[in-house]
Amino acid sequence: MTAAPVIAGVHAIAVRPGRPLSGSVSVDGSKNAALPLLAAAAAVRRPVQVDRVPAIGDVEHLLSMLAVGGFQITRPVDRAQAIVVRPGARPDAGHPSFAQAAAIRASYYLVPALLASFGQARLPWPGGCAIGDRGMDLHFDVYSAFGDAVAIDEYGYQVTATPNVPTTVRIDLPFRSRGASVVAVLRAIVSDTRLILGNPNQSPEFVGMCIALRAAGWQIDTDTGQLVLTPHPAEAPPRLAWTVAGDKVEAATLACAVAATGGSARIEGVCGADVAPVADALNRLGIPTQCVAEGLLVHAADAHPTGAPLRAVASLEPGGLDADFEPALIALALGQRGTHLFADDINPGRHGNLLPQLARLGADIEELSPTRCRLTGPQKLVGARLAATDIRTGSAVLIAALSAHGASTVTNLDQLRRGHPDLPAKLRQLGADITPIEVGVNR
Repeated sequence: MTAAPVIAGVHAIAVRPGRPLSGSVSVDGSKNAALPLLAAAAAVRRPVQVDRVPAIGDVEHLLSMLAVGGFQITRPVDRAQAIVVRPGARPDAGHPSFAQAAAIRASYYLVPALLASFGQARLPWPGGCAIGDRGMDLHFDVYSAFGDAVAIDEYGYQVTATPNVPTTVRIDLPFRSRGASVVAVLRAIVSDTRLILGNPNQSPEFVGMCIALRAAGWQIDTDTGQLVLTPHPAEAPPRLAWTVAGDKVEAATLACAVAATGGSARIEGVCGADVAPVADALNRLGIPTQCVAEGLLVHAADAHPTGAPLRAVASLEPGGLDADFEPALIALALGQRGTHLFADDINPGRHGNLLPQLARLGADIEELSPTRCRLTGPQKLVGARLAATDIRTGSAVLIAALSAHGASTVTNLDQLRRGHPDLPAKLRQLGADITPIEVGVNR
């Protein structure tokens, strides 16, 4: 008698090209917005309810770290996707171990809250997507400016809080680092210090965190081009409620998938201004795309290919192209007439993940350098076995597979789920032919 199959779970999906994607879909909350908001909730040391928190791997890791650090984490039964963070009792076992911090890049956001709780933070080197060297030196410079001591070893790093924080800390960032901007603001929050931050990050995710902190009573002024945070917050509600912004990267991915298949769709739940660089890119290619207050309208069924070259260069400057938009645009450009240039000097290892996966589909992409590439379209792609080697590569190969000839298999879905609760389901809602492949034992 043959044993019944034992299903271990869904580890891969089959993607088959079909009709153009169409309809409407709403994005989830943003990973890149949720993580600093949760860290800020710990830093203010008051009960904070954070709504629209995406159910993804990176968020779960950060919540686990907060719980180990003594914070109370609850999920209101009457509020889907809500998390309440409350300050709790310091653990009896002394300084806790945060081994799970090695699983995500954003673990460093919790250092200020841990300094407030324990006087020091010892963490393993951050993990997350393997997309090149994204060092911690600028973070260490921030803590040094506050007078904190930093020590590093093979395991990771330790920050020890100074007992004598200056009344005013002035930091001029050499570039608009989001991570360094977040930790500088949160370090000033927990030490009740005046901060003057030059060249701050101006991404929607960082600005959203600052708006939330203003609601908590802190004065944060950016009118002069630098950020000035004033201590001693004004009175604020005893319980704060913040909301995670819609995922602009998920919206861009869905827009590029609709465009790649020649469809028309409405993508809701995201601030239109946050995805304006992607809309501009699609319009340049001749794909009518419109930003609206709470979404993005893509009308690829009415496209008139221009053959204009697309130049997508990632930038940290205000209004620039977010680096996380670039992989989806590369996948889309493979099917678009013209010669297109792409660059991501912010994440120097990303192309090393993405381009080999697209090459499996038959993509011909010229590498000009480790961070720059050029391609001429349209190209004929053929279905292949692909892997989501990081979050953004995973979303890009889904776009490319939907416009290829023949079926593709995409594996390593855990990486994709680190940033999206269920991106394949969103695509299926628009009509994509994506089915799970269940892998088991004893078949």
